[in-house]
Parts: sequence; C-alpha cells; structure tokens
Amino acid sequence: MEYRRVGNSGLIVSELAFGAATFGGSGEFFGAWGDTGVDEARAMVDLCLEAGITLFDTADVYSAGRSEAVLGQALQGRRDDVLISTKAALPVGTGPADAGTSRSRLIYATEQALRRLRTDRIDLFQLHAFDAFTPAEEVLDTLDVLIGQGKIRYIGVSNFAGWQLMKALATADAAHKPRYIAHQVYYSLIGRDYEWELMPLGLDQGVGALVWSPLGWGRLTGKIRRGASLPALSRLHKTADAGPPVQDSLLFDVVEELDAIARETGKTVPQVALNWLLRRPTVSSVIIGARDARQLNDNLGAVGWSLDDHHLARLDAVSQRDQPYPHFPYFRQEGFARINPPLFPSVPTLR
Repeated sequence: MEYRRVGNSGLIVSELAFGAATFGGSGEFFGAWGDTGVDEARAMVDLCLEAGITLFDTADVYSAGRSEAVLGQALQGRRDDVLISTKAALPVGTGPADAGTSRSRLIYATEQALRRLRTDRIDLFQLHAFDAFTPAEEVLDTLDVLIGQGKIRYIGVSNFAGWQLMKALATADAAHKPRYIAHQVYYSLIGRDYEWELMPLGLDQGVGALVWSPLGWGRLTGKIRRGASLPALSRLHKTADAGPPVQDSLLFDVVEELDAIARETGKTVPQVALNWLLRRPTVSSVIIGARDARQLNDNLGAVGWSLDDHHLARLDAVSQRDQPYPHFPYFRQEGFARINPPLFPSVPTLR
C-alpha cells in the first residue's frame, strides 16, 4: 500500500480507501448494495488494516445513518489507527431542514455523525452535493467554527460541477477560511468525464480526487459480458437507473480489453480497472466497496504492482470518447495545445 497527500494539504491517506455504503444496508436502494452487520464489518476492517488501508468513507444518507453507526462500532478500540470521512447535504428526511448545507443542518449533521461514529472528530467532512440556496459564506463560516471546535479536521466536497467548486474555493480564499482539499467524484474506465474539467481544476487548485464507484457502478467486476444477462446478485437489477449512465458499446469494449489485459498480467478484471485509476493525475485515493471478504480481498490485489505503459495506453484508447465543447480543443487544435500542455499521469506517493 502506498500513501498520498490529498491535494495540497497535509492530510495523508492510503491509495485505496474503504467505502462503508454496504454497512447496515437497508431499504431497496442501499439494501441492494449489501447488508453488512457489525461482526462482518469488524472482520472487513481487520482485512483493510492488515493491507494498510487508513481511510474509511461513509455518509449520513447511507441507510439513514446505519452505515455510520456500524462503521463506528467496527472501529471501536482502533480509532487512532484510522481516518474517517463522512458526508452530509443530501436529504435524510422530509422535513425542511433535512437537506442542504445551511448552518443548522451542518451543525446537526456533524453532531449526529459524531454520535453514530462514536468518535470526537471527523478527519474529512465533505459536502455531499452543492446547495444552491445556502450562501457559500454561510457554509464556510459554519465549517470554520466546527474546525475550530476540533470536530472536523479537513473539509471537502462531492459531486460538484467545476464552477461550483471554483466558487467555493474563491469564497474561501477571499474570506481567509480553510479551503476544500478533496473532491469525491465518480471516475472509472467507463466514465471519464471527470477528466474534462474537474481534473484540470484539481491540478490547478490543489484539490485531490477521492474516487467513488471506480468499477463503474458494479459494471467492471468481470461478471458482465457482451450478450450475457446480468448476474443474479448484481445490484444493477435495482439500482442501474440511479447510477452513472454508460453506453453498452463502450462498456463491452472496455470489459473485453480489461479481460485481455487481466489474462496477460495474471490479475483480475477489477484489479486492472482499479490499478489504471491509481495511475491517473489528481487521484489521492480510490474508494473500494465490498459485500464480503472475498470481494474485498480481490480489490486489495489492485495495489503493490503497476500496469505497463502499453497496457495503460490500450486502456486509454479503448475508453476514450470525444469530449464536448469547450473541452475538445484542449486536445485537438494545435493552437490550443501550444498554450495548454497535456496532463501528465505522474502521481507522487509516500511509501
């Protein structure tokens, strides 16, 4: 396991993080992801710690707080060995204050998360979505107070558009408030939209990416093949429409290339897909999730080795799609290329 700084901050995380969305899974949506109880969660945390994982990610909206509660119980007795990341903003109820990032909502969400997680601090607190109704200054003032109280150590965002993140950063700079250091984003071989605007922004502004759903919403597990039906246990049966869309032609082209490279390297399809992400610019950590120890162990096999340059080039080529205006001139037109150097996939690590 290697360790990386999150953006330009002093926060150091493992290159793989564990996503606890399967912990305490309830309801049709999160229940389809998994329903890991405390005992199994504790065993999975053991495996993560043995492999060198330090960052564990959750959110208040995951199974109405049950994910945070199960994770808190599973981490008892080893809190100082780990980093906890959680998120708030998405609706957790039907009340007028049950969504967004208002002052009252953030304070309440933080207090509830601390209680469920059985801890006195959150290492990385992220806004789960952009709140267009709450002034950016109010959000930052509140987070600054929570940081001053020691309840939050670092702050980040998730699922922001480029202009939303830049507005948040500019507001922080103007008010001399703590900056958002992380952006939790969807990024995979079948979903490379992050590269169009958010990756250059992250490079320019020193914001590290924490990647969610790195296996394309469960589509890059190696079990989904051209012309075959979905596996019986796939969460896609109930959640496909809620996840990032993908064209079947792209999906199967990528899966077949992954399958070929997996055979050549002696790795599995998910391991190759995850290893490709670990070589991408701005990526601080890739969040893996698992229903059980078998899936977790397979995902942990994505580290400790690197794809060769020709394997990376093949995956780049098969997954590349035309970018929309105004992003495509960055790559296509000579005049733009002279003033916009290419993105170099060099990722600094700490061993």
